[in-house]
Order: sequence, then structure tokens, then C-alpha cells
Amino acid sequence: MQFPARTTLAAALALGLTGAVTAPALAQAHTAPAVTAPAEDSAPDAAALRDAIKGLPNADATAALVRVGGTDGTWRGSSGVHDLVTGRKADPHGRFRAGSTTKIVTAAVALQLAAEGKLDLDKPVQRYLPGLFPKGKFEPIPVRSLLNYTSGLKSGDGFDDEYAHRYDTLKPREVVASAIAKGPEHSPGAEQHYRNIGYTVLGLLIERVTGDSYAHQAAQRIFRPLQLRDTYFPGADPRIHGPHNRGYQSMKQPDGITRLVDVTEWNQSDRFAAGDMISSTADLEVFTQALFGGKVVPQPQLEEMFTLPAKIDDAVFGAGLQRMKLGDQVVWLKTGSRYGYTNMIASTEDGTRTLVYSVNATDAKGENMNPIAERIARAALS
Repeated sequence: MQFPARTTLAAALALGLTGAVTAPALAQAHTAPAVTAPAEDSAPDAAALRDAIKGLPNADATAALVRVGGTDGTWRGSSGVHDLVTGRKADPHGRFRAGSTTKIVTAAVALQLAAEGKLDLDKPVQRYLPGLFPKGKFEPIPVRSLLNYTSGLKSGDGFDDEYAHRYDTLKPREVVASAIAKGPEHSPGAEQHYRNIGYTVLGLLIERVTGDSYAHQAAQRIFRPLQLRDTYFPGADPRIHGPHNRGYQSMKQPDGITRLVDVTEWNQSDRFAAGDMISSTADLEVFTQALFGGKVVPQPQLEEMFTLPAKIDDAVFGAGLQRMKLGDQVVWLKTGSRYGYTNMIASTEDGTRTLVYSVNATDAKGENMNPIAERIARAALS
């Protein structure tokens, strides 16, 4: 498979990290790989993957966890340190903040509800959440437009200094209210902008339709059936429970010097159904392979994930998933990042190659793709 130029790849994969896409537009490594491949020329490139994660910690990341799977073979690797204080080896089974990969779980729950006849993707959100949108200010917003980032909703407000407020709680309804107060940016379906807000509203919609919490619905419908034992929603709890590697963020200090700050503890409740999930690479690999294998969402609804919105040139997102063409292969993926952690789940359309990684990036909320993450993606998907 021919890989795109480095700048093209970085731009494509950074879409889910930067938070805005408009269409039209657009220690040493401790690696223990296990390769099982039916054919030598199609197996994961173990040498390239080892090189991608060697030399950690460095200025770009303190650890990396990688799982490559699919019918072409498997590879597992980890590198870096658990924390910068002790310098002990990174835990390959560590949990982390999954960021926007949460959206794929949210999309899956919504599509299950659609398959059950409890949610009509063509009906307006206003029908399911009466009173949330002021009358006359917004056109009817189809549920489908929340899924594919074409709702026209603007981003909600958060804390000005997020780090200073990392233990504070900002409720999802407050975020939604601040977004609605700004009015619509465009008519539903007219443009595609990657933002969290649509999935925050989807979380509220799921709760309204089921009469249950979003977190419980995700656990009942996805985490428990797939036996995802590392995956959960912490809510307002700032800690990561269970084994995990510490997350660090490069931050400029009052004295003008930029230093790494431990950002492992952080109340992410405002991210809700758009990015509050904690998981592991093993769990996300099981989820990715089950999703693409048609075991999570029924096939008619699963097609929504692979359907780009009509009448928008160069749209790249279906219902949550991002489409990227690599030579003669099509890869569907979702990136995600929270301070200290950047992640990806990806699969080729035919399931021959899947990728899940988590990188303890020191620039997880930067505008560009983390260099370690980019190297992993190139090594795994080329």
C-alpha cells in the first residue's frame, strides 16, 4: 500500500486532534512483539514498528502502547516509562484517557437505538429534547447531523484556564446551553465541522430516549457484552483507576520556562459522551475488531459510519469515523486526545489491518499530530 506524503498524513490524521474540520476544505524502548502472520509480505512490519516507538521518553512522549491486528497478523509493543519520577518501565496494559475515540462508542449506542426503532435518525433533535433549543432560533436538526458533524452547532464554552480548573466540574448541560446561546453557524447538513458539541447533545439524547444514564447504557450495550474490563466513564472523578501510566503536558511556567507537568488527574466530566472514556489498547482493539466485524451495530445502521454526508464536497467523516485513502486501501479511523494522552483506533475496510495506540504525548492538545503517533500510524498502516 502506497503511503501519502508525511505532510498529507499528518494533516489527515490531525483532523480528529485539532477539533475543527470544515468540508468542503479541507528510558529505552521495552518492546516484546508477537507476530503471527499468514504471509510474510502482508504481516505487520515489526522492525518499523519497533523503530517508531524506540527511544522513549523523549521531548515528544513519555510512553507508547501499540497493538496491530487483523487477518494479516498481529504485533504488540510498548515503550517508555510509567512515570518520570521512578523511571520504571511503562505498563503495556495501562489504562488511559481515550479522548474522542469515545465518540465511536456514542455513535454505536445511538445506532443500536436506531436499529431498535427507539431513535429515528431523520427526525429532529428538537423532537427528542423538547425545550433544549429556543423556538425559532434553530432549524430542525436531524439526529443524523449530530453523528456526522453537520448539525451547525457551535462549540460550547469551557474554562478559560483548563489546568487551573482541572478538579472542577462543568456539567454537559452547561456546555450545551452555552453552545445553543451562540445560535447556529449554518443550516444542518450544509457544512461539516468536527466538534465535540454534537456528541455531547447525543449523550443527552440517549439519556432521554432510554431513561437511563449514558454511561450505564454504554456499559450495558457495549462494554459488558464485549467484556471490556478496562473501559469506563469516570464522571467527575479526576483519577484513573487501575494500572495506568502517568500523563505529562508541556506547559509554560510563570518564570517563562516550559516544563513537563503531571496532568494524569483531571476531571473530564464536561467531555461526557464526546470524550470522557477511560480504556486500554487491549479493550479498544476488541471493540474495533467487533465493530468492523458487524458484532456491535447491525449492518444497515453500521453503514451510517461509513457514509459521508451528501452534498458536501471533500467531507471526511461518516457517523463518527473518519475516512482516509492510503494508496489502494481505505482506512476508517478515529483519533482522540486529552492532556497527557493521544490515541487512535483504525481499520482497513476489509479488516486485514487494525491499529490501536495510546501515546503519552507531551503535546496532546497541540495543533499538529504528535511525531511518535505519526510514526506509529505510518509503520502500522503502510
